[in-house]
Amino acid sequence: MRFRPAAALLPLVGLAAFFALWEAVPRLGLVNPAFLPPPSVIPDAFLRELRSGQWLAAVTGSLGHYLAGLALGVGLGIAVGTLTGLSRTAEGLTAWVVRVLRPVPGLAWVPFAIIWFGVSPEAALFIVAIGVFWIVYFAAHGAIRGVDRDLIELAAAFGFRSAPERLVTVVWPAAMPGILVGVRTAIGQAWMAVVAAEIFGVAGLGQRMMQASTLLATDIVVVYMLTMALLYGVFDAGFTALQRWILRWRA
Repeated sequence: MRFRPAAALLPLVGLAAFFALWEAVPRLGLVNPAFLPPPSVIPDAFLRELRSGQWLAAVTGSLGHYLAGLALGVGLGIAVGTLTGLSRTAEGLTAWVVRVLRPVPGLAWVPFAIIWFGVSPEAALFIVAIGVFWIVYFAAHGAIRGVDRDLIELAAAFGFRSAPERLVTVVWPAAMPGILVGVRTAIGQAWMAVVAAEIFGVAGLGQRMMQASTLLATDIVVVYMLTMALLYGVFDAGFTALQRWILRWRA
């Protein structure tokens, strides 16, 4: 395939046009700069937050909630999805539980999180785990259920007769592409859940955004929005590289 410089530059041109339009709208008075700050003021706002220590404290707090909640939600999602994917009995027992609880949005659990854990990191962890769990559960359940049964029978013929052996050597490797797609989706969902959990007072990016918004410090709000976008990009890029490495056997 021939490399086309013009096509490669299109994303950069689009991004530059977006920032130019954003800069022009408040500068021309079309929108009050207090409501939509131009991007040229964002670096100064970021430096103020960085020097005060607020930015580092917020990022550290949110990363703790994010990573712990993501790990818990992913672990439980894979475990329960594997169980129901392998066992018709387990799927039947949980069918109506899933139908009742799945439509409940993560924000609806916030009152219970506060009642059970108080305004604490544990409450944020709970909200993030809930938001992640269902995505990974359905991905794992579908991937496990889609594994070719002939592979499982072949593994038994080669001496892998116990269920744990077949799970580790055949079922999980065959289902891994589908499971990893769910995990990658969960990585983005977890950031949304972090903000939802923190706007109610748990220390982190969401709390700092709410504090800034009450003071109409919209430049600081944008700083933390861009911070979350950057962090998500880093995690997504890192996971994509990990995904390629795990699935290198497919190449």
